[in-house]
Amino acid sequence: MTSRHDHYDFLIVGSGLAGLYAAFCAARHGRVALFSKSSLTESSSYWAQGGIAAAINPEDSAYFHLDDTVAAGRGLCRKAAVEILVGEGVQRVRELIAMGMKFDEGRRGLHLGLEGGHSHRRILHAQGNATGEAVVTFLKQRVASHDNITVLDGTTVSELIVRDDRCIGLVAFRRDDLQPHVFTARATILATGGAAGNFKRTTNPPSSSGDGIAIAYNAGAQVCDMEFVQFHPTALYTKSGYTFLISEALRGEGGHLINASGDRFVLHDDSRGELAPRDVVAASIFREMRSTGVDHVYLTMAHLDHGKVRERFRNVYEACVPHGVDIAVDPIPVAPAAHYLIGGIVTGRMAGTSLWGLFACGESACTGVHGANRLASNSLLECLVFGKRAVDGAVTVTDDVPSPGEIASGLPERDTKAVDERRISTLREEVSNLMTGHVGILRTEQGLAAALERLTEIRETHRPLLACWGGRGLRNMLRVCELTVRCAAIREETRGAHIREDYPDEDDRFNGHITLQKRSEPRIVAWT
Repeated sequence: MTSRHDHYDFLIVGSGLAGLYAAFCAARHGRVALFSKSSLTESSSYWAQGGIAAAINPEDSAYFHLDDTVAAGRGLCRKAAVEILVGEGVQRVRELIAMGMKFDEGRRGLHLGLEGGHSHRRILHAQGNATGEAVVTFLKQRVASHDNITVLDGTTVSELIVRDDRCIGLVAFRRDDLQPHVFTARATILATGGAAGNFKRTTNPPSSSGDGIAIAYNAGAQVCDMEFVQFHPTALYTKSGYTFLISEALRGEGGHLINASGDRFVLHDDSRGELAPRDVVAASIFREMRSTGVDHVYLTMAHLDHGKVRERFRNVYEACVPHGVDIAVDPIPVAPAAHYLIGGIVTGRMAGTSLWGLFACGESACTGVHGANRLASNSLLECLVFGKRAVDGAVTVTDDVPSPGEIASGLPERDTKAVDERRISTLREEVSNLMTGHVGILRTEQGLAAALERLTEIRETHRPLLACWGGRGLRNMLRVCELTVRCAAIREETRGAHIREDYPDEDDRFNGHITLQKRSEPRIVAWT
């Protein structure tokens, strides 16, 4: 099959905050192709209610922000990366403001919120609790109008092109086109998001399935920390299964978590109560639900000013009203949901991966800034800081790229085989139920073994289906889920977002990052 070929200076895969900001920064240095498998508004960044953490208050400090981040990370944070995050993060936020980005203001300037694990008010919000949507929309407008940026939405990246451990581009298919399209560049940046969408109960869009991580792993890149999946403590619970993120900011502004008897049960586990780090709160809620045999608890704001609650959290209020809940007066039914993948593609301080010419940023990357548990609202900040660093690293790649003729052989083909969509949907639902049931907030050796056995069985039984173009999404989902389960089984301890009921304590043997690479044995790597 004949392929088409285009050459750019930079290829950026993913249209969340990290991808958009990287494209914006890269356009100063050359021609950019920005790939999105869906629309520019279907990303976890766009859905993000939480704000951006930055120590811009004169009473705050990057040192305080660093201490809070490291404390939440349970001994696994890469301190050098955290120093970069909290130091350069202030500069990135100020640059956004200088560009015209509007954050919410109070009587004395910017309104700074407080969230779990933070010692100071440092959370910037935009449009109430629609920060992700506001920032993504702001950058999308600038990216779409930039002469140096070509946006290729509705485009599926099939695989990376790697020659002698050097990434020289990628193969993509545009919408319904059967013809492979080769894109080469001096540098490729993956900003494809995480994989929390692989769980049954999740705050993520369906596109958060870990495709970029699977593609990078298949190409030979290292991945690590895949066992650390953060569950947001408070997602709306409904009998229909519909869920919606109830932002941490509600607890930051004084919301209380209670059970059916009105008891603030989290205080029994941690004196910080609702403002403890997410891993503590999520586990406390899960144990409360399990011990009392219920499928949700409640978040109440009824003791606060009703008018201010409705105004401050307007999008949450409007989302809950159709379900018969007025968040200002009614107890909000909530339960934890998979929210954020802390692990991902291993990257260095300049966002480079183990493959020369390949960079990663945002949730698809593992920079080490989050350790074993992400501090609230550090993720959007990471997108900005390491999105720019990925570009700073990419501009140093000056090697010549092989000519099209040298890479034209062995390209993947998009077949036209009919697949049973209902069968794929059924299998995806089984996998997501499997992950929630056995690889959720609380894990055991028996559950993890059962999950891995079934995932392997699905892969072996359905090889013809997975080999088809129509089965690629399920194939990538299985790959990422297997990586998560393998890491979770190896880490025989409880640390941060990874809670093993059969190993309830931290263990010094695991003071490192479980690293996986294709055709290699797992390793525990200590980062400095």
